[in-house]
Amino acid sequence: MQATETPTQLPQVTEPRNPGQELDMDWVMSARANTSAIERRCASLPGRRSVKKEFQAAWLCRAISCIDLTTLAGDDTAGRVARLCAKARQPVRPDILKPLGMEGLTVGAVCVYHDMIAPARDALTGTGIPVAAVSTGFPAGLSPFHLRVAEIGESVKVGADEIDIVISRRHVLTGNWQALYDEMRAFRTACGGAHVKAILATGELGSLRNVARASLVCMMAGADFIKTSTGKEAVNATLPVSLVMIRAIRDYHQRTGYRVGYKPAGGISKAKDALVYLSLIKEELGNRWLQPDLFRFGASSLLGDIERQLDHHVTGAYSASWRHAMG
Repeated sequence: MQATETPTQLPQVTEPRNPGQELDMDWVMSARANTSAIERRCASLPGRRSVKKEFQAAWLCRAISCIDLTTLAGDDTAGRVARLCAKARQPVRPDILKPLGMEGLTVGAVCVYHDMIAPARDALTGTGIPVAAVSTGFPAGLSPFHLRVAEIGESVKVGADEIDIVISRRHVLTGNWQALYDEMRAFRTACGGAHVKAILATGELGSLRNVARASLVCMMAGADFIKTSTGKEAVNATLPVSLVMIRAIRDYHQRTGYRVGYKPAGGISKAKDALVYLSLIKEELGNRWLQPDLFRFGASSLLGDIERQLDHHVTGAYSASWRHAMG
């Protein structure tokens, strides 16, 4: 069944969806990345921007609302996904949330493989939490093109609200921007009403300049989000890569008026790291991007550490990590 372009049902969406535009090669080739300046900016951020006490607790609750709670293991079962979805519905123990006034807090979405979409939807019925599915030959993206497009259609048909696709890295490494644009445009069309996150696999793109150009091309082709990594590469989300992608998003918004979301994924497992990413988003893009329709963490273990930090804020003592399990 071919997907049709229908309005998304995601409850947190308040922005007009990025329709994309024609490929603008002048814009793409003008993109640059001053690596040394980017690294200096990112190195200074953790020391300059820290929040404490009730402000830190509030920021950590915001981080939870922006998590794509994820399981992408070969031994996933319907039972494991159901337990993960229970954690998505109640990400922090009620005795911690009540003193904070944050009852009803949930994560941003649950992300699974195609075969786990139906169990996830069943477990999340009535919650409003979207189900995201990885697709297009995740994580390598090297299966035949028609199968990658068909995979998107199958996931949309069984109820995925969001599709996380992987681009062909070779198009970036060889500078074939037209091929990348055409591929991304086909994926966007196949998604229909489901929102599409374009995974750039930045650790395999060779340079920050390539990251900047790939970000622009994917947005021009209609990506709703751009995402750093599959989580399976040797190098995943980093602050320099994030800064480059965030500034590409800012440039795209300034020129077109459309806001595109950002998702760092892989390697973000500590609450203090989440705070740094949130402060980077706030400084570079502003408060509007600190909402789950425009920002997500691709993570699972991150939630456990955030819950532990919130427990410390409420009780004044650190609990053992096993008391904050995922399921």
